[in-house]
Amino acid sequence: MPSFDVVSEVDWHEITNAIDQANRELQTRFDFRGVEAKFEKQEQSVRVTAEADIQLDQMIDILRAKMVKRSIDPKVMDIGDQEHVGKLLHKNVQIQEGLESLFAKRVVKLIKEKKLKVQAAIQGDKIRVTGKKRDDLQQVMATLKEEDFDVPLQYNNFRD
Repeated sequence: MPSFDVVSEVDWHEITNAIDQANRELQTRFDFRGVEAKFEKQEQSVRVTAEADIQLDQMIDILRAKMVKRSIDPKVMDIGDQEHVGKLLHKNVQIQEGLESLFAKRVVKLIKEKKLKVQAAIQGDKIRVTGKKRDDLQQVMATLKEEDFDVPLQYNNFRD
């Protein structure tokens, strides 16, 4: 019976590369010369440090551009609140990975509303979709691609 998984995954190696490229761009930009500004990778987030609000906003844009160049959907970025420590400002950018249970339930409900001949089941942080025909599964993929979710979705583990 054909099946596939709906997941939301991030390639952490590519995120590290995007952070390194963003740090290199900071070193070459004229408006960041002599300014204490940097990107730091933490466990599930990126810490952005600068001296002014406008610099933080510019750095977020730089990071977003570098992630797009590395084929990472910028929807995975959850930008936190600004912290003020001494003369520096910090923002934590959380990297979202996996499907939350409420979101997964919403996706399963959407699939069931389309009345396709498939079954959708939540398995941890992914959704397994099974059906008798490959065409039905492809129709589910097309339906999910049309929807505008806040989370980037990937389709993997396609079995025939």
